[in-house]
Amino acid sequence: MSAVVDRVVVGRVKALARAELTLFGRSRGMIVTAVFVPLVLPLSVRTAIDDMDLEGTGLSVGTVLLPGAIGFSLLFAVYSALVGVFVGRREELVLKRLRTGELRDGEILAGTALPALTTGLAQSLLLAVGCTVLLDVPAPKAPHLAVVGLLLGLAVSALLAAVTAAFTRTTESAQVTALPLVLVAMVGSGITVPLELLPDRMASVCELLPLTPVITLIRGGWTGELSAYETIGAVLTALAWAAAGVFAVGRWFRWEPRR
Repeated sequence: MSAVVDRVVVGRVKALARAELTLFGRSRGMIVTAVFVPLVLPLSVRTAIDDMDLEGTGLSVGTVLLPGAIGFSLLFAVYSALVGVFVGRREELVLKRLRTGELRDGEILAGTALPALTTGLAQSLLLAVGCTVLLDVPAPKAPHLAVVGLLLGLAVSALLAAVTAAFTRTTESAQVTALPLVLVAMVGSGITVPLELLPDRMASVCELLPLTPVITLIRGGWTGELSAYETIGAVLTALAWAAAGVFAVGRWFRWEPRR
């Protein structure tokens, strides 16, 4: 019986995701933000990374740029894109109409987020292959850490997008409300500047940011230098953000337009 129910749920989520993908393909602005920006940004920071003093950190240009590139994908292809999607569907009363049917709240959110999550996953894999080939980055020494980090990053980014959407009034303001987290993550989560180059006290604070454990796990997957203590700490921090996101979505997410 439970297997039948699971198939029905999966079928409903897939149907909603297909409809969402159709709408996604019709938005040129969304395509630019979610598809092209994450692929171009890593090239723009390459020069800055070349000028960094990485001696003694155990890092190379490749192991800095590759996790950073995946971080850009999480920020723009998943987080920023989904803020606009959630707000847009809410203001168009799509979410309200979906709730009157058989779909549960979790299924609606999952189906709406699935195209962006798939885009982020595909981009991350493409960026990993591209950086490996172009920057001569060796194969990951602990690939399981990179996989765990990426999956946690996708989940946390989607949940944070739903929370941000709850406090965003219009579709036009979605990029503005998403900007603070994007800027903080770019500067403090190791995406553009590794924590190893920051002062110890600042690095300790930045370790608690939402995407820092994700970047730490992905980078550790390639370097293989992440200790068991550091791994557990990063996983627990990411899970704490995910749990906080689930609570916040259940508490504050809005299904009808803000008036």
